[in-house]
Amino acid sequence: MSTLSALRTAGPGTDRTQRRRRIRQKWGHPWLYLPLFGCLLLMVTPFLWMLSGSFKPEADIRKVPPVLVPTAPTLASYRQLFSSLDFTTMFANSVIVALAVTAGNLLFCSMLGYALAKLGFPGRRAVFSLVIGTLMVPGLVTFVPLYVLVANMKLTGSLLGLILPFLAAPFGVFLMRQFISTLPDELIDAARVDGCRELAIYWKIILPLTRPALATLGIITFLGSWNNFLWPLVVAQNEDQYTLPVGLALASSGQDFTRFGVLLAGAVVVLLPVMVVFLFFQRHFVAGIATTGLK
Repeated sequence: MSTLSALRTAGPGTDRTQRRRRIRQKWGHPWLYLPLFGCLLLMVTPFLWMLSGSFKPEADIRKVPPVLVPTAPTLASYRQLFSSLDFTTMFANSVIVALAVTAGNLLFCSMLGYALAKLGFPGRRAVFSLVIGTLMVPGLVTFVPLYVLVANMKLTGSLLGLILPFLAAPFGVFLMRQFISTLPDELIDAARVDGCRELAIYWKIILPLTRPALATLGIITFLGSWNNFLWPLVVAQNEDQYTLPVGLALASSGQDFTRFGVLLAGAVVVLLPVMVVFLFFQRHFVAGIATTGLK
């Protein structure tokens, strides 16, 4: 009887409360989506403007107030881009430099990260402190000394001069060290008991377990190397060594004004490989960011 009386007295108010509770459990707080959508819009708008502007005539790009949708879509900017520079050579240079720098960071940063995380050698704390200290030094501070060193090695005007100084980065060492520190020591101890040497442990145990961190480091390194502009501009001394960002800057500069249509079309072309790499490794990238530094 008590149950029936409770159901009779529950009324429509209780149903509304339960319905709201179910909606909140499913959707959380809907009002939070509004600022999140605003932030998403702020982030996406420049990319949409870049894509739209690459199909606009030059007059539409310079209109005030701006024209959001092309009045007469055209591929003229893309045709000017590919006709004004040796796109194949510059694209190949960018791919070679970005892949070489990424591969070097994946190898050397993971090796040093493993040594700092799992090997007990004298001066390990000092080396790690030095790595952390270099993270605080702006890149422009070391730009001139690095250029003098590369020039003394007679590497200016070559792709090797674009690759060699960036084969290992302090951030990559820090990232890999933090991730490898979360791996259980028992795996390494068991491998040592079975007679595995350190190189075999690194290659057969550490690398397979650090795929999320390697994917994160690979995306970050590839993105930084692909978009690098100042160093290739200074070190590369002729068009045969120019990368896409440098060639894009030169192609979009006219005699009297900047050709914004060509600039936006080139930005779209430069962005596409980065988007493909990120979408391909997105799952590993998110896992690496989420698990790095837990220990």
